[in-house]
This record gives sequence, C-alpha cells and structure tokens, in this order.
Amino acid sequence: MRTAQNGDPADRLSVVYTVHVVEGGEQGFLDAYERIRKSVASVPGHIIDRLGEPIDNSRQWVIASEWETPEHFFAWQQGEDHRELLAPLRDWVDQTQSLRYRVIRETVGVPS
Repeated sequence: MRTAQNGDPADRLSVVYTVHVVEGGEQGFLDAYERIRKSVASVPGHIIDRLGEPIDNSRQWVIASEWETPEHFFAWQQGEDHRELLAPLRDWVDQTQSLRYRVIRETVGVPS
C-alpha cells in the first residue's frame, strides 16, 4: 500500500463542499447539518467531518470529510438514502461546489 508522507494510507479520500447559505438561514442550515452529521458518522468508511463557519459576511460555509477509500464515499453518495438525507439542507443553501482529492503531501507545524 502506498502511504502519504505522514504515514496515513494514501488511498483515503478527502471531500470538501463549499455551500452558500441563504441570508438568514444559518440556524436552519446548522440544524439540518446536525441531523446529517449524526447519520454520516455511522457510514462504513467515514473517518471525520468538519464544518467551517465563515469569518466574514460571505455566508460561504465549508463541509470537509475524510473517507477510508473513494469507494466508501461513492457507495454512500450513490446509496438510496443519500438524496433523502440531504434534502433538508437544500432549503438553506443556494449554491454548492464539491471537491474530491487525495492528500499527497502534508506539512505539520512544530509545537511552540
């Protein structure tokens, strides 16, 4: 098995969604995300999810997840429950973008 520079398996998949939350929809978005997050946590191959809140007024949030393999992610994404699970999120989001990639280099800072 190939390994990334930090020793993690190189076949892991990282997924980043950027979502533009509609004006005034932050709490609805957070409530919908909370339900999705709990469900995704039990999906085989799912490692971690992170939610990033914008620090400006852009309303551009980031959802990042890591999966053991691309196959785990695509099996979940193409499953019957996926569309139904994400449906409530669509009420609070008017734009999305998805990026999928493998980490090939990672630099870790030295503790100060």
